[in-house]
Amino acid sequence: MSTSGIVYRPRRLRTTPRMRRLVAEHRLHAADLVLPLFVKEGLDEPAPISSMPGQVQHTESTLRDAVAATARAGLGGVMLFGIPALRDATGSQAEAPDGILQRGIRIAREAIAAVELQTGRPGPVVMADTCLDEFTDHGHCGVLTDGPDGETVVDNDATLERYAAMAVAQARAGAEVVSPSGMMDGQVAVIRDALDDAGFEHVAILAYSAKYASPFYGPFREAVDSALTGDRRTYQMDAANGREGLREADLDLAEGADMVMVKPAGSYLDVLRGVADRSDVPVAAYQVSGEYAMIEAASANGWIDRRASILESVLSIRRAGADVILTYWALEVAEWLRTSA
Repeated sequence: MSTSGIVYRPRRLRTTPRMRRLVAEHRLHAADLVLPLFVKEGLDEPAPISSMPGQVQHTESTLRDAVAATARAGLGGVMLFGIPALRDATGSQAEAPDGILQRGIRIAREAIAAVELQTGRPGPVVMADTCLDEFTDHGHCGVLTDGPDGETVVDNDATLERYAAMAVAQARAGAEVVSPSGMMDGQVAVIRDALDDAGFEHVAILAYSAKYASPFYGPFREAVDSALTGDRRTYQMDAANGREGLREADLDLAEGADMVMVKPAGSYLDVLRGVADRSDVPVAAYQVSGEYAMIEAASANGWIDRRASILESVLSIRRAGADVILTYWALEVAEWLRTSA
């Protein structure tokens, strides 16, 4: 008979690595992970991104190698961002048949097909960012116009026409998933109609449904050579609003989104949980550049354990409800999972 008075001892299930593995409530798998990749027009060699140590702007050749590596690692997907040599007010290169992003999509599909032939296993899904900010000379996510008080604002409905054309161009190049990230009202419905009308009913839409105006995007600006001045608070969401994020997800679901996303991930786990609880389609979350940079900087200074911090941060996103996780550590995490299995 116990003399301690302790009836329940949850520590019994934490005694050994074997026991902890047996009772783990959430697990990571390489197929849950999507690696964002940047390809820049005109590069002769990869260009390191100083604020994102270990990440680069790829040449078309090194993009092929990077995508092939994701296929061999068993990742679930790649998300491609294109950086053009020429930019203009409407981001015309975004829909150019031979624009850098469309070339990158074709390269990715070819690289994956080659690895699939070698291994006999399915490779990652090719996803493309469907937004104009990398392609405009002003760095905003859409077409600009004059607002009611004379200020410059993004024209929502004019931008939808550009997104529709961009999505169709990406589908023609071989994108399996288009990913509208500009937070324009009605973007999913317009893109769905455009894809269907062009014969791409099979192409899925991953909607950036709850995308917040966040300082954690800072390093991404360097990654895509952003020309942005000011901010995007008139179309990206306010950090104070959780219910609004759920409403945005509901609207995208009603418009036919095949997947919905919360971005950034780490600061919005509550929103992610809420979206996951109400969504009947897969839910994604994007561990953004600033989240990556903070852990890399702290670990470089010896303040935290790098591997443990990365794994905990990614697992927390999974625990909050994400089915799909976009992270710049996808390849490393996949390798750690493989060697620890």
